[in-house]
Amino acid sequence: MELKNDRFLRALARQPVDRTPVWMMRQAGRYLPEYRASRADAGSFMDLCRNHDLACEVTLQPLERYPLDAAILFSDILTIPDAMGLGLYFETGEGPKFRKPVRTPEAVAALSVPDAERDLGYVMKAVSTIRSALNGRVPLIGFSGSPWTLATYMVEGASSKDFRHVKTMLYDTPDTMHQLLDTLAQAVTDYLNAQIRAGAQAVQIFDTWGGVLSTPAYLEFSLRYMEQIVAGLEPDQDGRKVPVILFTKNGGQWLEHIAGTGCDALGLDWTTELADARARVGHKVALQGNLDPNVLFAKPSAIRAEVARILDSYGSGPGHVFNLGHGISQFTDPDHVTAFMDALHELSPAYHARIEHG
Repeated sequence: MELKNDRFLRALARQPVDRTPVWMMRQAGRYLPEYRASRADAGSFMDLCRNHDLACEVTLQPLERYPLDAAILFSDILTIPDAMGLGLYFETGEGPKFRKPVRTPEAVAALSVPDAERDLGYVMKAVSTIRSALNGRVPLIGFSGSPWTLATYMVEGASSKDFRHVKTMLYDTPDTMHQLLDTLAQAVTDYLNAQIRAGAQAVQIFDTWGGVLSTPAYLEFSLRYMEQIVAGLEPDQDGRKVPVILFTKNGGQWLEHIAGTGCDALGLDWTTELADARARVGHKVALQGNLDPNVLFAKPSAIRAEVARILDSYGSGPGHVFNLGHGISQFTDPDHVTAFMDALHELSPAYHARIEHG
């Protein structure tokens, strides 16, 4: 089925576009009243993820409100460890937790790679349902957590502020940590390839916690495994390469290393200036980012000024996907997102006309 809007994919390929494409991390989420209604209908967050019709409904909700250039699968990064039998559950206001944390060599050795089609079939059903419902309107992004980020939740058993259990494993028993990460890298590769077979047209790897590592530890325990995944991704059913975006939060100091993995684009948070990133790696990869989500709490004129500043920082020409530097806050006023979109659509064409028309 022909894509009616391919700006996002063209930008990832660093090809000319008429304006800067945009999507938002966590764009289907609690800031939207219609999402909250769907979530209430589902009964729980994971029930919402596991119901392909409701997952499709919430994926499409932000596209009905805003002129976005991509949809992203509604799911969670912890589906893989959940499929490994670790007992994922959510407590209100406390985030995800696991009943069976993985903290010993024996626990790591007992893990097996889930069968993506069988054990995570509900995700693939959601992907194919969403792709069909989009009917070529915009591309669909699939995603996974990075091996390191998944490992942090699995070893800590929940969200963490100091990462003491997972870092103790890393430094005390690095062979055990590598065994865990290798299992997860195989699982993520299989999971993303299954999403591609189901219809995902681009994929993003969320390395949310890579930025808590030292440089040597990041290269050995996070980036190495993301590079392994990138190398293992398959083309789509038409034989086309599916672009992959790597996003390490607080990873701006490692851009050259990340760009060397074979990925197509780097996600940036707001601590890295686009002009600097483009000067360092922009000839190799596209760049995605990097509005501070908290800017969306400001008044519309301030939002517009920050959108203008970011566009100016990247400069003219293709290769920029506008996005937030992390997920949108549940407390964001949806009308402020409208102000963000209006500013981007009004201001960004000027940065592309120069290159396309000389």
